[in-house]
Amino acid sequence: MMYMDEMDVGQRKGDFSAVVASNRRIGDTFWKLRLEFGGEAADAFRTFRPGQFVQIDAAGAPLPPLEQIPETLQDTAERQVMLRRPFSFTDLDVQKRKTVGEILYCVVGPATLRMTMLRPGDGIAVIGPLGNGFRVPEGKRTALLVVGGMGTAPLQHLARHLAYDHKEIDATVFAGARTTRALPFERRQDEISQGLGFALPEFSRYGMESFIATDNGTAGFHGFVTDCVGKWLDENHPKPENTIVYTCGPEVMLAAMAKLAAERRIDCQVSMERRMACGIGVCQSCAVECRVPGSNETMYRMCCKDGPVFDSREVVFGEHN
Repeated sequence: MMYMDEMDVGQRKGDFSAVVASNRRIGDTFWKLRLEFGGEAADAFRTFRPGQFVQIDAAGAPLPPLEQIPETLQDTAERQVMLRRPFSFTDLDVQKRKTVGEILYCVVGPATLRMTMLRPGDGIAVIGPLGNGFRVPEGKRTALLVVGGMGTAPLQHLARHLAYDHKEIDATVFAGARTTRALPFERRQDEISQGLGFALPEFSRYGMESFIATDNGTAGFHGFVTDCVGKWLDENHPKPENTIVYTCGPEVMLAAMAKLAAERRIDCQVSMERRMACGIGVCQSCAVECRVPGSNETMYRMCCKDGPVFDSREVVFGEHN
């Protein structure tokens, strides 16, 4: 399968209808939803790049029965869902007559709670493809995919892209979370697999070594995932000019990863997370402060339209990070 490394200027985006192929629970609060696109929608999503996103309308889905609603959501479950929710694909399967996209989501509010009630055959409205995804510059031979919690989604899609279309690049994955239970992956591997460095099947199926880091030490490296990356860099010494970091997760992690990459003179692309109401740059609710090249000034760019993927050197991370 081929993907494009630069935005297709003729890529069509629109409001399409998708059909639910499957919707299954993979953890305490994590689910995977597979959507099938046919006809014009299938064509529109064929060139969907890792890091781009879609806006899903979950307002029409029903609430689960009261006994199935988590206690933490019972006070907010009945709130009206007015805005669409943004999601990246974890995987994309382009077939002859249809395109199938997979979404990873975490049940955190009334919209995602309703999404758990979607069943195979249900229809759902999807706007996309939206935004700008990851880019693969020429000359890179080492890629570090750094995941923070739910930031795994676009990087799983990127892993497939690198494995299929950039075999010259050796990719290594670093996944971090507060605890083992907060890692949004399907299953734990046995000690032998972890010892060999293939801890995460979502990435090992592409032949990629992966490392887990947890803040409380319940799995893998005890500490922040960025410290795990720094340790790996100290031990492996990749050439900075041939190396690139791709990262998605909480902004505090992105800021730390951007700083580490800058110190090591390594290119870094960050996928920013913002509340994106419209997804097309109209409402301007997802502003990201960025540096103006060649000056000390800054400007605001829209995460949904100009991003969500940015060069880490252009993003001004807040002082709280």
